[in-house]
Amino acid sequence: MTAEIQQPEQQPEGSDRALSPDEFNATVTALTNAFGDPTRREIYLLVREAADGVTATEVAEHFELHPNVARHHLEKLTSGGYLTVAVAGAAGAGSTRPAGRPSKRYQASEIDGGALTLPLRHDDVLANLLARALDTLGPEQAEVLAGDVGYEYGRTLADRMDPTESHRSARTAIGAVADALTAHGFAAHAESDGNQLSIVSECCPFGETAQRYPHVVCALDRGMIRGMLAGLYGETAPHFESSRPDGADHCVARV
Repeated sequence: MTAEIQQPEQQPEGSDRALSPDEFNATVTALTNAFGDPTRREIYLLVREAADGVTATEVAEHFELHPNVARHHLEKLTSGGYLTVAVAGAAGAGSTRPAGRPSKRYQASEIDGGALTLPLRHDDVLANLLARALDTLGPEQAEVLAGDVGYEYGRTLADRMDPTESHRSARTAIGAVADALTAHGFAAHAESDGNQLSIVSECCPFGETAQRYPHVVCALDRGMIRGMLAGLYGETAPHFESSRPDGADHCVARV
């Protein structure tokens, strides 16, 4: 990672530190992934103005889209952390609402200061806590801990993306995981080669922590992937065939 010379006197009071080239690329990738499509931008603005949120059906009707297309756009924004999902309760006895699966309502996430930024551009708190823990653990125990922490965090992210009990297809789940990783600064994308599905991450958002403990941070990343896949699709055993700390250009997880 290229070191940058910061000049605090030229930065507004309270501003974040300057982004490194990798962080800048990851930020651009995340914003492009979420808002590069003009229809998706309009959908986000619609959701933001809706006090009670919207459903995929309402979005489809408003923009004259197929419901699956509307749902795809909404889930892209949700995976990136720009929208949250609430599930309406099932119709009870005496209810005038038709029986069936409860509907999802999408609402705009709270953005600090009203500025549209990445919800989780830096995982500094998690990284710093992990680094302190690593100082008291041996390498093997540290990797186990990192994997467990990442898995639980991944499950939490999956619950935010899809609070229902129904699981997505493997392809859809992997796409959602890649979107969530991108929003966290990994600049990830999904790839398909026949029946082989992969998640390719081009950046690492953990900075100096990753440089000091590369394989343990990789265990954290891999735990996040396993946790998100478990929540969105089901328990899987991805094969992590390459990583940046080992000299590869990208980190690749094959499912």
